This record gives sequence, C-alpha cells and structure tokens, in this order.
Amino acid sequence: MRKIQKIGFIGLGVMGEPMCRNLTRKAGVPVLAFDLNAGPLERLASEGATIAASPAQVMQQCDVIFLSLPSGEVVAKLARDAGGLLEHASAGQIVVDLSTSAVDTTRALAAEFAARQAHLVDAPVARTRAAAEAGTLAVMVGASPELFSRVEPLIATFASDIALCGPVGCGQVLKILNNMVLFETVVAVSEAKAIGERAGVDPDVLFNTLSMGSADSFALRNHGMKAVLPGAFPERAFSVRYAQKDLHYALQLAQQTGVDARGAKVVDGWFNEAIAAGKGENYHPVISTLMTHGKA
Repeated sequence: MRKIQKIGFIGLGVMGEPMCRNLTRKAGVPVLAFDLNAGPLERLASEGATIAASPAQVMQQCDVIFLSLPSGEVVAKLARDAGGLLEHASAGQIVVDLSTSAVDTTRALAAEFAARQAHLVDAPVARTRAAAEAGTLAVMVGASPELFSRVEPLIATFASDIALCGPVGCGQVLKILNNMVLFETVVAVSEAKAIGERAGVDPDVLFNTLSMGSADSFALRNHGMKAVLPGAFPERAFSVRYAQKDLHYALQLAQQTGVDARGAKVVDGWFNEAIAAGKGENYHPVISTLMTHGKA
C-alpha cells in the first residue's frame, strides 16, 4: 500500500463541502479539491485546501480520492469517460465513493479499478448537512479489512459512527436499506398525523405521545417533529427527487434478490404524486401534505 501524502476530493455540494472542510482541517495531509462551482472552492481555499483544475489532476496527484456526487450514474460517467478517473488511476490508489450508488454499479466499477491495480471503497454517508459540518456523520463502508484500516482515520474526520459492512458494495446495501426503512417510516408518521388530526387529536400531543411508546423512532423525532409537524419542507435539503433516486436503488436491489418490497412501492407512489404536484425539490417529508390537502 502506498503512503498517503495527498488527499483528493471531488464534489463539493451540500454534503461534500463540509466533509472536505473537515478533512482539510483534521487529516494532517494536503487536500486537493475539485468542483464545477467556484463558491465552495473559494471557501475551502481559505481553509487551506488547494483548488484542482480538473478531476484528472486530482487523480494524477492524490493517493486517496473521495467522491461526493449526486448519484451512481454520475460516478460511473466520471470514472468511465475519456480522460476520467479510470484512465488516470494508478497502482495502490484508493477511491472512496461517499455517494449513494446502485450496488451492481459499485461492484462493476470496483472490478474496473482493480484491473488498473487501484481500489474502490464504497462509503455512503447518512445523517444531515449539520452532521457533516459537525463531523458526526454515519458512514457505511464496503471494503476489505485492510483497505478499511487505511481509510477509517480519514473518514473519522467527518464521521462519528463508521461501520465496516462487508466487502465492496455492502456499504451501499446498508445505506440503501437504511433510507428505504426511513422513507417507509416517514409515510407511517405522516399517515398517523393526518388520521389523528382529523379524528380530533392535537398533532403536538399525537407526536409527543407516540414518542413515549413503541412507535418512537428517529423518523418520528426528526422528520415528524421537525418537518411534518411545523410544515417545514425547504429546498436544498434531501429532496423528493433525491430520495426517490435512493428508493429506486432499493427497489432494484429487491427485484434482483427476489423480494416483494411492497412498502417501498407505496413510498414510490407518494414520491411520484409529490413530483406531479410540483414538490419534487422540497424536503421529502413534504409527501405528508398530500395526505390531507390532495395534490394542490
């Protein structure tokens, strides 16, 4: 394994920028960053990161490269295009994909990097932008134990909970299923509010009482109490469209494994209705508004 002398980071969006900032501050190794937008690059440069001119430059100069991109399709395109990541990969290099991607895409890319004697680690992240800023994300890693030991100290600069889930692709399995369970629970919480309110129960009382019983959950306390209850569904949060992308990965995996994921299909129906109602860019618990107010 080659010595880690420089770290690269490609993709400085809502989650990528704070993760890269924590790496720059804490890793003790120079960081070379790339994004298509100048704003996050300028902010990170003021923190000590160096700005790269292209993803190719990042691959040419760095020993470990982190990717934080919108989807597995974007990751695959960046890797496989002419002049892309695979073309510039070198022996011993480690590419860590923090994005949420389809499992088969991740495993296929890992084989292509291995053919160039490089390594792909899947390490999708969970929790919020605030957690990314605080360095308290949860990260689910698919890698060999040896590779995991190499990247774990770097991931720990922006995550407080890091799990080795199995060989490459298993991090994606865990992240996809984590999100599937969350989305299904948000639907249940939203249904409970709609039914309870129309049956004469104050929504604050409803959610507070549910949190004392066996219906308590992360989704109830965060998505329910902080979004569904006050009706707060901002843009530039985890939108319906992004959530549906992850849900479709789960449905694809369910089909590949022969599982009838009916609950996930119900969620997909609500997401389709939200998009049709012009709410696709809003925070995904916005589906709760469709249960009592129709599609307007």
